[in-house]
Parts: sequence; structure tokens; C-alpha cells
Amino acid sequence: MNRKHNFCAGPSTLPLEVLEEMQSELVDYQGAGLSLIEMSHRALQYDAVHRQAKRLALEVWEVPPEFDVLFIQGGASLQFAMVPLNLLGAGQCAGYVDTGSWAKGAMADARTCGDIYSAWDGSAQGERRVPDDAEIAVRDGTRYLHITSNETIDGIRFPEFPAVGVPLVADMSSELMARRIPWERFDIVYGGVQKNLGPAGMAMVFIRKEVACEPARPLARYLRYDVHSSKESLFNTPPMFAIAMVGKVLRWMRSQGGIEAMERNAQVKADLLYKEIDESEGFYSCPVDARCRSLMNVVFRLPDQALEGRFLAAADERGLLNLKGHRSVGGCRASLYNAMPREGVVELAELMRDFRRDH
Repeated sequence: MNRKHNFCAGPSTLPLEVLEEMQSELVDYQGAGLSLIEMSHRALQYDAVHRQAKRLALEVWEVPPEFDVLFIQGGASLQFAMVPLNLLGAGQCAGYVDTGSWAKGAMADARTCGDIYSAWDGSAQGERRVPDDAEIAVRDGTRYLHITSNETIDGIRFPEFPAVGVPLVADMSSELMARRIPWERFDIVYGGVQKNLGPAGMAMVFIRKEVACEPARPLARYLRYDVHSSKESLFNTPPMFAIAMVGKVLRWMRSQGGIEAMERNAQVKADLLYKEIDESEGFYSCPVDARCRSLMNVVFRLPDQALEGRFLAAADERGLLNLKGHRSVGGCRASLYNAMPREGVVELAELMRDFRRDH
């Protein structure tokens, strides 16, 4: 098979050996006579898979014991509502840092669920950077500060996490298990798994155990973190295929050197592309402040749309797929998630160099 390099922002590329392992088990899981995803979620075979995935998630990301990990259907977008519904009690508010497209989405949904405010708005700067701590305005009575650690569409990243005196909640969908974090600053870290860890349809929620308690308001059971925590993410039939794939990817990550290796590889791969951009004498341009450039989603533009179209066509011919930028911003975007091999990024850098020479 001539496997191509998939730079899609999500669903994204997955490790080939993980896909092949799942392929070998799909019809007959460990001699059971049926696939894992046909079994009861109460079956002993699936229970072992489920618990191993939870254990590996905590181990690989070096999560301290005061946190639990939850597998919740609905992706990160459901968490936009679950976070304020569970965390905001009477008289409390939450600050949100508006760094781009996904931060705006989190704020829009949170407004329907609680008292939230903008602690910093990057729109005036054209969403080119994240704020310094001193720029974040935290009000009295703030229960938490929500950040989007990496804006997938806009290619913006927090190089350091804020320390502003209130607990952080972070949407880390496109950086999930791609960098170390200071857990002592956080109450919740969540993200959709379809970028770094598995197929679409599920969020992983890392939650401080003392926070996973009965919410201050009546909520439907599925929306309550304490229900998911007390039931070990088995309150209802879980997304078994997604969880099984995540477990396999986590084992692959551990075999590659764990979170330290993922973080190091992310920097190396991103540097290859930013070098081509910065040394192109303006042929390629990145709109993001250099300090805040994403390591996961490298966004760039060419001199005009016609050249961008030619570049994307040339990339497709080389088997470098899904480099078109999000429809809301245009341009080009290369997503360099954990499973993207360095060889794929080297090929893209070579294409950028060749295309600049020819045009």
C-alpha cells in the first residue's frame, strides 16, 4: 500500500502499527469469536481494555493521583457546556480567554450555562497571539479561568500556561498528550481525541477528584462529572471502539518514549516548517506572533490565492493531503500531531522549497 501523509486537522493520522493491530483484531478479538465492538461493555475482555486505557492515560501524561480521567461521548464541544454547568455555583463567575475560533465557541456555549466574562480578547490584535499573565483581567468571585491552549484553526498556542491565582480549565483538543503541563494549576483539562489519540466521537476529561462532585444545580445524569467518575466512565454504553483505539495509541506513545518524546518531536517537526517560512523572503508568511506559534497546526499563506491553489494541487500529487486551511480563514495549514512521522514533514518542507524555487 502506498500510504499517504495526512495533515488533516482532525480526524487525523494515526500510527500505522496501531491501525494494523486493530485490523488484525477487528473480526475476532483474542479468539472470542466476535469483535471487541460487538461485545457487551460489561464483558471481561472489554473491561480489561477499558481499564488499561484509563491507566495508560494517567501514566503517559504523568497525571498526579489527585486527578481522574473520564471518557465522555460528544467530543470537546459537549464540554463547553458541561464545564460551567458543573463548576459554577450561585454567585460564581468564570473568565474566558478569547484567543480564536474555538475559544469563541466555548464562550458562546458557556454563556447559556452560567455567568461568564471575557478576561482577554485577542480580536483587536487580529488573533495573532495569546496574552501575558498581566493582560488577563480576573474578576473577584471567579471560579475558574478557561483557556484554549492551542487554536487549531488560527495556529496560536500558549507557550506557557497562565498563573493568575484561580484554577485553570483548558481545552487542549489539538495538544492532548503532546506537551507537559503544570497540573497544580488546573482543575480540568479536556479535549477531543480525534487529533492525537484516536477516532472522533469522544472527549477525554482529566478532572481533579474533589471537583468531580455533585453539581450546585440539578442536571441530567449524563451531564454530571460525578456520575461519570463514580461509574468509571461506564454509566452508559461507552464509545468502545474509540476507547480501544486510544488505548493502543497510548501504548504506542509509551513505546516511543512517552510525553517527553512527543513534546520533543513536536518541536522538531514544527521547526522544519517554520524554517521554510521564515527563510522564504516573504514567499510564505505566517500571521502568528513567533512566540505564540502552534507546534501542532502550522498555518501559512502564499502571495496570492492562485499560487495557494497550485501549491495544494502539487501537494496532493506528492501524497501530502489535507493542507488546505480552514474555510473561515483560508490559506494553508499543516497539522503535525503525534502520529505524523518526521518523514512526512521533511517531504512537505522539500515541497515548500521546490515550489518557491519554481514560482
